[in-house]
Amino acid sequence: MAEDKSYYMTQEGKEKLEEELHYLKTEKRQEVVERIKIARGFGDLSENSEYDAAKDEQAFVESRISHVENMIRNAVIIENDTGNKNEVQLGKSVTFQEIPDGDEETYTIVGSAEADPFEGKISNESPMAKSLIGREIGEEVTVATPGGDIDVKIMKVE
Repeated sequence: MAEDKSYYMTQEGKEKLEEELHYLKTEKRQEVVERIKIARGFGDLSENSEYDAAKDEQAFVESRISHVENMIRNAVIIENDTGNKNEVQLGKSVTFQEIPDGDEETYTIVGSAEADPFEGKISNESPMAKSLIGREIGEEVTVATPGGDIDVKIMKVE
């Protein structure tokens, strides 16, 4: 899997990935190996569902390890202390209001590896972030979403 894609993330996001990688390599990998050993003891491997499930999990864990290693290797740390303080950029939090009478919403724009809308982090590849990046406080922006276009006004950038 020779991907050259850059993964934009905060330093905190990279540290989380490094923690996950450490867990997968030191704990999860060993748990799966132990499950395989136990399942082998059940006899005929051709009809052993526990063995098949453990091997599937092993493949998933090894794939995830490879993917996380690739993301860490190609990580680009977001530096958000440069440029215009009123401009929406990767790594900044933006508060916007749906026009004409929506509630204010605040999201931090992060790389896809860190995105978690439930924690208020949206991917820089999302339609909302793509529409907002490069815009400034006070601007009204039309965002093309899968559910249709919405108009928002940028209220604050931090």
